[in-house]
Amino acid sequence: MGYTTAMWLSFGEALAAVAGALTGLLFVAVSVKSDVLAASLSLRSRAAQTLVLFLTSVLTAVLLVAPQPPAALGSELLAVAVGSGVALFILGRRAGHSPDRGVARYIERFSPNTITAVLVGVAGLTFLLKAGGGLYWLIPAAVTSLLGGVVNAWLFLVRVTS
Repeated sequence: MGYTTAMWLSFGEALAAVAGALTGLLFVAVSVKSDVLAASLSLRSRAAQTLVLFLTSVLTAVLLVAPQPPAALGSELLAVAVGSGVALFILGRRAGHSPDRGVARYIERFSPNTITAVLVGVAGLTFLLKAGGGLYWLIPAAVTSLLGGVVNAWLFLVRVTS
C-alpha cells in the first residue's frame, strides 16, 4: 500500500483540508499583529517558517491527489523536501534564538523543522525505490509539519507584544 497512490487519495484530501485551514488561521493571526511583526526580523522569519511548514503539507497533499506517474510523485516529493528544508534552514537562521531560558527556548531548539523535510524526502526516495516504506513516511511528515507549524505559530505569537 505504501507504493500505490490510489490508496492515499483520502489521506491527501484530509491533509489538504487541515493544512489549508491552519494556513488560513496563520494569515489571520499575522494580519492582526502585522504592525508588530513588521518591526521584527525574528518574528517575520518565524511567521514565514510557519507558513513553509503548513505549505509543505499542502504541497504534499496536492501531489498525492494529482493524477501522475509514480516516478513523478517520488521526484516531486524529493523536490518539496529539498525546497522546504532549505527555506526552513534559512528562515530559522534569520529568526535567531530566544534569549529566554524557559519552555519557549526548549521548544524552539527542538522544533521539528528539519525532521519534516527529512521525512518528506525519505517518503519520496523510498517511494521511488519501492522499498523502505514509501508513502507511509508521509504520515509522520504530515504530523511533524502540522505540529511544527502550530509550535512555531505559538512561539512567534507569544513574543508579539503591543
